[in-house]
Amino acid sequence: MTRKVLITGVTGQDGACLAQFLLEKGYEVHGMVRHSSSANLERIEKLRDRIELHQADLLDQLSIITTIQKVRPHEVYNFAAQSFVPTSWSQPLLTGEFTALGVTRMLEAIRLIDPSIRFYQASSSEMFGNVREEPQNEQTPFWPRSPYGVAKVYGHWITVNYRESYDIFACSGIMFNHESPLRGMEFVSRKVTDAVARIKLGLQDKLVLGNLDAMRDWGYAGDYIEAAWLMLQQDRPDDYVVATGIKHSVRDLVELAFGHAGLDCRDHVESDQKLFRPAEVNTLCGDASKARRVLGWAPKVSFAELIRMMVDADLERVRREKAARQP
Repeated sequence: MTRKVLITGVTGQDGACLAQFLLEKGYEVHGMVRHSSSANLERIEKLRDRIELHQADLLDQLSIITTIQKVRPHEVYNFAAQSFVPTSWSQPLLTGEFTALGVTRMLEAIRLIDPSIRFYQASSSEMFGNVREEPQNEQTPFWPRSPYGVAKVYGHWITVNYRESYDIFACSGIMFNHESPLRGMEFVSRKVTDAVARIKLGLQDKLVLGNLDAMRDWGYAGDYIEAAWLMLQQDRPDDYVVATGIKHSVRDLVELAFGHAGLDCRDHVESDQKLFRPAEVNTLCGDASKARRVLGWAPKVSFAELIRMMVDADLERVRREKAARQP
């Protein structure tokens, strides 16, 4: 029997990567999208004839119930959220509604309709925040430093609670930073690689960033969604850190990206204190030994390969855009 999957946030980076991954595995793929007068389907445009989309909203319990009743999926992956950390300070209540209570609405719908559905929650390394130990593993205490991180902690623990209360096969993947050419322009990795392409092609001169000394554990989104899938294929549900175990500074990312394009970042990059977070997360580095041991998972794409991949993709895209504008 063909397995059916429902992906929330299917138009985002992780949702689009997972949709492609599961189509290749023979799944029947359904995606949940919010109603919008100008839906952004760019990331799944090449998959549109192979994915069935359903309008529903993490803020609306009835629409979630209706969608799950209609699809009757075997697996649900919850990637939908207000996921840009800086926005969570300007929209803390909305972030809580989507990123915290939205998880509860998904789990409650599964409990009511079919508790045998397997559920994946996209937890985040931002939950560790002001880290208590390094590297961080599944037992490291959380100390979130943003409304986003706080909301993710709620989403994580409500997933654990439904697993323990209702015997639902619910897993949380504590994913550290993961990127790809599909990453949104507002995220620092893509902000850098897009700027590199524009500066290289003469369309931009400067790039202004916040804290260049912040350290992160960056991996490739394509590797990380495989880990999410592996979690739902196990005999018992559990939570896993997904990370490379290697950290780099934002400065490292900038130097690598500009260097790959033959540019000197010192000529183009500035740091502005106004772009620093109200409460900084200075360092994050994950210990994914449990995922390696239980899931047999390991990252395949290195940090350098990832950044070069993103720069090359943005150079190609910006060249096309520039050529299209020329008479």
